[in-house]
Amino acid sequence: MIAMSISCEPALLIADEPTTALDATIQKQILDLLADLREELGLSVLLISHDLGLVSRYTDDVVVMLDGHAMESGPTDRVVSAPESGYTRGLLEASPRLGHSPDRLPVIDKSRFTKAVQ
Repeated sequence: MIAMSISCEPALLIADEPTTALDATIQKQILDLLADLREELGLSVLLISHDLGLVSRYTDDVVVMLDGHAMESGPTDRVVSAPESGYTRGLLEASPRLGHSPDRLPVIDKSRFTKAVQ
């Protein structure tokens, strides 16, 4: 699919959940390939993912969305390290971490987050 997608030399490649259901090794290979193509071809890549850990490793900028509304946006490093939106903080807290086994998974009450980025 990636080869077909770049065969027409697009300026933008939209990768919607490109690594869903792949094991960690193959996931890394696919994302590294996208990063290499981005560099070699001067290609912009729009990576759509629910995995903020993955997003933090492979993107320059991020937009966190809820029900089609932008809740927070900015440079990935800033958004991940100092999120302004409670929704973004909730997503980060819900992300699995090595060596951390909570008794209960966090629940994000979406009804609390209605104000989107203007």
